[in-house]
Amino acid sequence: MLERAQEALEVAAASTWLERLARAGLAARGLLYVVVGLLALQLAGGHRHARADKEGALQSVVRQPFGRVLVLLLAVGFAGYALWRFVEAAVGPAREPDLRKAQLKRVGYVARGCLYAFLSASAVKLFIWSSRSMSSGRAEADWTARVLTWPGGGWLVQAAGLVAIGAGLYVGWRGVSGKFRERLKGTEMGPVARRWVRGFGTVGMVTRMLVSLMIGFFLVAAARQHDPGQAVGIDGTLKRVVDYSYGPALLVAAAFGLACYGLYSFAEARYRRVGR
Repeated sequence: MLERAQEALEVAAASTWLERLARAGLAARGLLYVVVGLLALQLAGGHRHARADKEGALQSVVRQPFGRVLVLLLAVGFAGYALWRFVEAAVGPAREPDLRKAQLKRVGYVARGCLYAFLSASAVKLFIWSSRSMSSGRAEADWTARVLTWPGGGWLVQAAGLVAIGAGLYVGWRGVSGKFRERLKGTEMGPVARRWVRGFGTVGMVTRMLVSLMIGFFLVAAARQHDPGQAVGIDGTLKRVVDYSYGPALLVAAAFGLACYGLYSFAEARYRRVGR
């Protein structure tokens, strides 16, 4: 029974339909990050009501003409991305002889699959109840406050902060080193496209690193000070930055970097090696 299940997963991992779902998910991720970048730009311009994170991006999309249809398409894309990651986690990464690295990658696949499954569910919820607003952006503080009441909750929150810091450093390293290019079909790109994709990928990943580091530091501070109000996500991080005298300039740079990551995601949707 287990052997048949494993064989079925291997077939699914190499299938054309899973590749198409994965590429649709990468394109959906690209659109989401471009919109988040635009919302961050609004924050830099003084629009403090703008919510510059993934949920805020979905809310912004649904308000556009044909927005509900687009949100539904995003939900399908996110679901496809999540399914791709779950299948990868079950089968294991291709071309990875190091067992320890393979296991770590599997954990990362599961984490990303859960994140995009949540985004898909959020998009479906917004499609059905588009007239209702989603959470206010204080979900991070609410969840942190709940976890801090658990036995050992402070250690769990600190661990989550350290994971965010570690993940951010890893993403930044991939961006600076250019390791992300190994995922792409470089022979299918011309020299100009390769330069642009490398630039978008490097800038986008370094920006993601900086945001992730700040989120991680705020989580650690929340645990040490036992103050859940310190815990923020992307939106809260960017809104704290704007309060500094040089904040608007930093937000413009962050907006540019997040949009670059979105454009890189579009390139991944076209050129990434997907499948076995």
